[in-house]
Amino acid sequence: MAWNQPDGNGDRDPRDSRDPWGNRGRQQGPPDLDEILRKLQSKWGQVFGRRPLGGGRSGSGGGRGFGRGGYLGIGLLSVVLVVAWWMAGIWIIQEPERGVVLRFGAYHRTIDPGFNWAPYFVDSVITVNVDRVRNAEIGFRNQGTSVAAVPREALMLTEDENIVDLQFAVQYRVKDPAQFLFENSQPEIALRQATESAVREIVGRSTMDFVITEGRGPVAAETQGLIQDILDRYRTGLHVMSVNMQNAQPPGEVQDAFLDAIKAREDQERIINEARAYQADVVPKARGEANAMLAGAEAYRQRVEAVAEGDASRFEQVLQAYRTAPEVTRDRLYLEAKESVLANTSKVLVDIPEGNNIMYLPLDQIVRSRGSASTERRSFGAADDTTTSGTLGEDSRRSRENPLGRTR
Repeated sequence: MAWNQPDGNGDRDPRDSRDPWGNRGRQQGPPDLDEILRKLQSKWGQVFGRRPLGGGRSGSGGGRGFGRGGYLGIGLLSVVLVVAWWMAGIWIIQEPERGVVLRFGAYHRTIDPGFNWAPYFVDSVITVNVDRVRNAEIGFRNQGTSVAAVPREALMLTEDENIVDLQFAVQYRVKDPAQFLFENSQPEIALRQATESAVREIVGRSTMDFVITEGRGPVAAETQGLIQDILDRYRTGLHVMSVNMQNAQPPGEVQDAFLDAIKAREDQERIINEARAYQADVVPKARGEANAMLAGAEAYRQRVEAVAEGDASRFEQVLQAYRTAPEVTRDRLYLEAKESVLANTSKVLVDIPEGNNIMYLPLDQIVRSRGSASTERRSFGAADDTTTSGTLGEDSRRSRENPLGRTR
């Protein structure tokens, strides 16, 4: 029956009245706290083998102490506490992370991925992801669907005193967790400032046309090396993986004028290329014609020299023959001169001493036959030419004496 449950007649027996603290027949009222504490101490002592208060046997001198069971309970509690403390010091570091161990708040060591143990209440562990690629934006901010420009970071002065609008994206990761956490208070801000400073230094040593056109790759590569050098000197614990130039253009206020300048430069390049193509087509032809003319001139020179040498040699031979036989040589020279004159005409007027009659000779056939005979005669030696000339001289003499071919 519950302590406040009535009996079967609906009346409550005052003798059976109970309260939650096991008091019977007492007048209802607030619980006695002292009695509750004594009961709790008694039960706790029983757990550890301690004698209850106010009863049982007393040891020598009447004092209360621990028994064998009490020491066993204390040992068991100590083992449980030690095991719980040891288990609280277990740290499992994931593969992309590194653990930085602090001992009493000071850096102690860096632990690798896997099962590690650090004493609880003595060491604390901070995990840092060293494989995650982080991104820093210079000159712009990516806001999801839109990109917001940051002119304070983007506008830079070039060597030729022009202003250029640049936007960079830097990818980096943590290479030294201890330096990243403790050596620099704000490593990401240091990276952003180092990038801006490096870009301004490199752009300040370059011209605007170089930065906007073919210099994007070299500027980005040189910027990456300079940024890494600054971060190492600042001990940020960061490693720059890549630097990408997202955009390079003049400021918006001069964009139209710059586009006109680019168009004019492109027209200039186009005209220069056309001129070079025309040059590549004309110059080889001119060189070929010049070489042909030089070759023809050289051939003409050689031919003229050969003819002159041949004429000089022939003159010397004729002179030698004239000295040997003057009359024969004169007749031969006369006939050759006459042959050379009559070779270009097909009609000849013959003057007959006895009368005024004019005889026509078929010289066209004679010229053709003489041409073939002349060719054959040139193939013989000088001695044969002298003999033939002598024969022709005799015939010529007979012709002059008797033009009609009849002997007197």
